[in-house]
Amino acid sequence: MVIFRLVFGLLLLAALLCFAMYIGTQQAVWKQRGLIVLKWTVLAGLGFFAVIALERLTPLL
Repeated sequence: MVIFRLVFGLLLLAALLCFAMYIGTQQAVWKQRGLIVLKWTVLAGLGFFAVIALERLTPLL
């Protein structure tokens, strides 16, 4: 659980830094990188919550 929170936080920080670089340099490559990192962060979060939901459903089955 702690490892996931650390990875999730670092991914969000990386996306934030990419967007800050885009604002500072106006180079579109930083915006694209930020969107890619943000997309994978959201997908990782959805996957994590799906695993938690499945763990909670197993006693009911």
